[in-house]
Amino acid sequence: MQGFSTRAIHAGQEPDPITGAVTTSIHTSSTYAQDGVGGTRGGYEYSRSANPTRTTLQECLAALEDGRHARAFGSGMGATDTLLRVLLKPGDHIVIPHDAYGGTFRLIDKVLSGWGVEHTPVDLSDVEALRAAIRPETKVVWTETPTNPLLGIADIAALAGVARDAGASLVVDNTFASPYLQTPLALGADVVVHSTTKYVGGHSDVVGGAIVTNDDDLAAALSFAQNSTGSVPGPFDAWLTLRGVKTLAVRMERHCDNAERVAEMLAGHPAVEKVLYPGLPDHPGHEVAAKQMRRFGGMVSFQTAGGRDAALQVCSNTQLFTLAESLGGIESLIEHPGQMTHASTAGSMLEVPDNLVRLSVGIEDAEDLIEDLRAALDTLG
Repeated sequence: MQGFSTRAIHAGQEPDPITGAVTTSIHTSSTYAQDGVGGTRGGYEYSRSANPTRTTLQECLAALEDGRHARAFGSGMGATDTLLRVLLKPGDHIVIPHDAYGGTFRLIDKVLSGWGVEHTPVDLSDVEALRAAIRPETKVVWTETPTNPLLGIADIAALAGVARDAGASLVVDNTFASPYLQTPLALGADVVVHSTTKYVGGHSDVVGGAIVTNDDDLAAALSFAQNSTGSVPGPFDAWLTLRGVKTLAVRMERHCDNAERVAEMLAGHPAVEKVLYPGLPDHPGHEVAAKQMRRFGGMVSFQTAGGRDAALQVCSNTQLFTLAESLGGIESLIEHPGQMTHASTAGSMLEVPDNLVRLSVGIEDAEDLIEDLRAALDTLG
């Protein structure tokens, strides 16, 4: 198999056979001429059903995740919703992480619950806890690793074994790791989900999602559901994501370099109560992460010693770290999950600590990022 960067640049992206163009074209056409009734050219008839630019992106994403099939969506939540509606029906049960992304929790708790789907939050770093939560109605085990925003680590291979024994599908949200750092299908997962808005796109200029699987029947069901609901990315969004993914490997190396140095600085600062980063040896998931990840990622969370007010003050006082939601772009971002990305978990079992700060460490000069954070923390006195 070719190396990761080679696949990122070339998979599905051969030069145009007519013009020789080395960059994928943006196919803006909404419809396609047919050679007689039902006689499509290459399977294209209407761009909700299929679009050549989207096809190229899907082929590339499948190659990067070592999968046979990928489907690109208009957003990560669009991908998540479509997948869960294919895998679940009223009366089914899903296990989710006890620290899941707020948007995923909101979809399951507020939308799918009205459809008759039940869920149980579980600390998925504990395989026995998962085993105890499994019911006869359990059809999906949904995990994130690392989790958003507490950076928890789950053993994908171990979870896959439990899910398989229960006749359930293991879905891994691989957004934080990206396919460069982790390939869940190779570890036994049935499905991988991404918000391609994040590291895959990498430039904070496109919203998208993706599902990757080796299951032929599931891929066909996803295509039918996607075409039926219309949760598709536009051709320019697909092209932007393709442009971003070409540099994923080099970006992730820099994200990891910077995150490691930021985490080390935070661990030694008196205003920081706790640093959550799987690259630190004292992180409870460090050994599992080292086993299943290439490196430890660009996301760092920490808890301030001064409580909620101190966390809010740090978020307001940085200069290079921009106060904003989302993550995975080349620029560094800072946020307060309790009032921003994870507000939907307030009052639930998934509520995050109010002194928690989440960082998406970008690819700027590490020394500048460290000084920016140190200066913001020093203001806490």
